[in-house]
Amino acid sequence: MVNKLVDYATTKIISSFTPSIDNIFLKEGIFIEAGIIENMAQTVALHTGYTYFLKGEEPPTGYIGSIKRVTINKLVGIGEQITTEANILHEIMGVTLVEIKVKNAHSEEIAIGEMKTVIASPNE
Repeated sequence: MVNKLVDYATTKIISSFTPSIDNIFLKEGIFIEAGIIENMAQTVALHTGYTYFLKGEEPPTGYIGSIKRVTINKLVGIGEQITTEANILHEIMGVTLVEIKVKNAHSEEIAIGEMKTVIASPNE
């Protein structure tokens, strides 16, 4: 649910995504709420994966620990690009808390939320 890495920093990432006609999160041509939440999660995963890529290491498996305070104000349709920004609020012992904002092509904030992700232990 991410097409492009737009910007990266140690505490922030911006991705973009454009839903296509074959996307599983489309209903009657509209990219539904579950798709936006999946885009949020994939943006956070992109940050972790790219961080490990820069270190020359294999990225770990991660999981969504929790999703809270998600508000979706507007949906987009097929071919409408969204831009997702995740800002890391706290990171400790493999647990990361991020604030995520999603905007449409007109820079309108269409969704906001917080997500906690967890890196799997090496044995998993």
